[in-house]
Amino acid sequence: MSEREEEKTGIWRQRIQDAIKLATNGEWQKAIETNEAILKVFPTDVDAYNRLGRAHMELGEYKKAKDAYSKALEISPNNLIAKKNLDRIALLKGSNVTVNEHRRKLSPKDFIAEVGRAGVVNLQDVAPRSLLVKLAPGEEVFLDTRSQDSIIKNFKNEYIGTIEPEHGLRLAKLHKGGNKYIAAAISIDGDKVKVMIREIHQDESQRGKLSFPIKMETLPAHVNDRLLRHSAGEEEGVEEGDYGEAEEAETVPEGFSIYEGYAAPDDIRVVGGFGGQE
Repeated sequence: MSEREEEKTGIWRQRIQDAIKLATNGEWQKAIETNEAILKVFPTDVDAYNRLGRAHMELGEYKKAKDAYSKALEISPNNLIAKKNLDRIALLKGSNVTVNEHRRKLSPKDFIAEVGRAGVVNLQDVAPRSLLVKLAPGEEVFLDTRSQDSIIKNFKNEYIGTIEPEHGLRLAKLHKGGNKYIAAAISIDGDKVKVMIREIHQDESQRGKLSFPIKMETLPAHVNDRLLRHSAGEEEGVEEGDYGEAEEAETVPEGFSIYEGYAAPDDIRVVGGFGGQE
């Protein structure tokens, strides 16, 4: 590789990292400009088109998002991110989604917690897809109780789904007992929804009770942090390579998979950290 080619590749890599960081920080207009700059030099970069589509979607610019995802699909006909987002855009047409309404995105650091105080849960009896499609990955959702169940609502107080009994019954008791929690949607794939939940306050009456009882699992020793597979576009994966043989047993919160750490929105993958480009 010539010196000029190496320089060009280095600039490209830096801009990719810049684009990922901007998306992670929710700086969508700057993310658009950065991905467009990448595409001027590398016009067949499918990942840049997917990131561009994501940024336009976040700004409510669905026509431009559709164009970007369509271009990605033209270059890579089997690209799942582009396909799923084009389907999502079709469902969003005519919906009452307002740009920057009162939605709030949560940061990965919001979910750093002691073992037993955070976990990922599945929802059941979920809302219709016409409502789920409006839910953005990383968006804050809210834990509530109904009878003995724990349910999740969006910022408009609309029902999203019921937490599976394995975790829901316990969380309902703790929540009624005075515990407080924060939560974010991390995976929306059709009618399959996953939510990350963290205990942020333990009532005196609940002292010593873990929100997510721990269990022992044998896990691969070498894994990349990953997150946010969702209906808006699953991660295509981290860089290829063996995870390696399982070398030791680690203690993790029940319902919390090491493969599902809190990561970036679709079109962004996690490679040894919060954000990485798919």
